[in-house]
Amino acid sequence: MSTIMQSIDKAYIEQLSANKAEIPDFAPGDTVEVAVVVVEGQKSRIQKFTGVCIARKNDGFNSNFTVRKISDGVGVERVFPLYSPSVESIKLVRRGAVRRAKLYYLRELRGKAARITEKREWDTNTSEAASN
Repeated sequence: MSTIMQSIDKAYIEQLSANKAEIPDFAPGDTVEVAVVVVEGQKSRIQKFTGVCIARKNDGFNSNFTVRKISDGVGVERVFPLYSPSVESIKLVRRGAVRRAKLYYLRELRGKAARITEKREWDTNTSEAASN
């Protein structure tokens, strides 16, 4: 029975992915900018929500991710379904170096303690050239 649901989920994900931009490979700790379609009455607009991804749940079509930001000194978290039609695009702003899959501990931290260090990509070619 689960294989039937998996095949339906896969077909639906492929259908949605054809209409949208490609989803970047991001993980908890990364700063992302999510463009969401907001409908107010007859009008619709795109609202950008930029923050740190603190959790990600990979469950096929039901996949979602949680983004946290500080707005006017108040912590704001939003859970976005990954394959929702209301999510216009997801842009990776910067990578973060963390060692946990769920960063719920950031809820209790304030100020500089809540910062996440940036993940550095080491280039092996430049280090070899510097040693010669």
